[in-house]
Amino acid sequence: MTTIDLQAKIPNNVSLADNRQLQRALEHWQPAFLRWWDEMGPSDFKAKDVYLRTAVGVDAQGWAQYGYTPMPEYRWGIFLADQQENRKIGFGDFMGQDAWQEVPGEFRSAFRRLIVTQGDTEPASVEQQRLLGHTAPSLYDLRNLFQVNVEEGRHLWAMVYLLHAYFGRDGREEAEELLMRHSGDQDKPRILGTFNEPISDWLSFFMFTYFTDRDGKYQLKSLAESAFDPLARTTRFMLTEEAHHMFVGETGIGRVIRRSLEVMKEIGSDDSLKVRAAGAIDLATVQKYMNFWFSSALDLFGSESSSNAGSYFANGIKGRPDEAKFPDHKEIDTVYKLEVPDGAGGVKTEDLAMRNAMNAVTRNEYVKDCEIGFKRWNKLIERAGFNVELKLPSDRFHRSIGIWANVPTDLAGKPVSQGEYDALLKSALPSDEDRSFVKSLQHRVVEPGKMAAWIAPPDRGINNLPVDYEYVRLS
Repeated sequence: MTTIDLQAKIPNNVSLADNRQLQRALEHWQPAFLRWWDEMGPSDFKAKDVYLRTAVGVDAQGWAQYGYTPMPEYRWGIFLADQQENRKIGFGDFMGQDAWQEVPGEFRSAFRRLIVTQGDTEPASVEQQRLLGHTAPSLYDLRNLFQVNVEEGRHLWAMVYLLHAYFGRDGREEAEELLMRHSGDQDKPRILGTFNEPISDWLSFFMFTYFTDRDGKYQLKSLAESAFDPLARTTRFMLTEEAHHMFVGETGIGRVIRRSLEVMKEIGSDDSLKVRAAGAIDLATVQKYMNFWFSSALDLFGSESSSNAGSYFANGIKGRPDEAKFPDHKEIDTVYKLEVPDGAGGVKTEDLAMRNAMNAVTRNEYVKDCEIGFKRWNKLIERAGFNVELKLPSDRFHRSIGIWANVPTDLAGKPVSQGEYDALLKSALPSDEDRSFVKSLQHRVVEPGKMAAWIAPPDRGINNLPVDYEYVRLS
């Protein structure tokens, strides 16, 4: 089992003290990170004690400890999952060979691009969410927001370590650039469009952590299969922390729905205007937010047909999530059936080389995972006695990247005229009025155990503590 040095200036389990040059480089980057956190991290909560979990190990049991910590004093560190002895490459043209402990020269550019893109998403989400603390619906939610934030900061450290350790001067420069780009900045925005979207209300935050962090899960699972062993080990441990982010999203959306159902029962109606008038978020608005954030997250997978994805698979750079479950790990002559627009308002099926369809394969796994939450939420609605069903829209709807980019379809994925599509968008996506209404509900509630009127309390507290525990000490 890997030993973690928790007393080091940068906690780590990569024997940083044995590599003085790398240690100095990362310690030089550390103050820049802390300046970024001070300027772009959660605003106005720097001195507050937050009940946070902090990584202290990488084994499945007892890997984290809980306690009050001011966020600027959080022990961000570098943690890789334990090395698997004699690990072999599990897919592509190098399948069966020993996993790489260094980056092969011919693949340096591809690996660096993937690591930078992944690294760029981590501080981006912190920047998107930096003002949400001012409108937290409870101390429980405020703490969960801050837990997500500090772990995204640690995930940035994970990528920066790889850049410094394996990519020399180019890597150090890329690490500096990760702190220079900012979400929504007109001159230097974040690399991926979803991470420039504003998150100004908690319904958007829950959607982001459900849909966008779930995309992150599948990107990390794909990288965890990589032939480059330090990258695989890094992302395997990141997945341990990522699970909580998706929990925040799924339970947050569920609590919004539960409160809406309570209000619908109280007023004896599912009429959206009446539900809103009673201070809850109507289910039609919840569905609109789902449509927006799901379609935005789908674009993060890239185009369904991608020669880059094919090259990544062939060269062992990036696999499929849970590669072991697939029967063919080389996919040399296999094909993927891809439905594409036929140019005449219909749909046709084309054969695509399986290697070039890796983005589509990964996205399909993601969509299946997204459906799990919908089954739970719809059971809540059914048990409450209402004839309403929340649905994932088609993966063709409202797309900006890929085969279906800018192709007008309805929510079921059927091609429609541009006029029909434009009219549909007005009813299927959040309007300015919808966003203004949701924002009007955002009032901070900070008394332990109390909840804002638009959201139900959680079923249980954190780490076996009661819901009314003082998760953030604001006084």
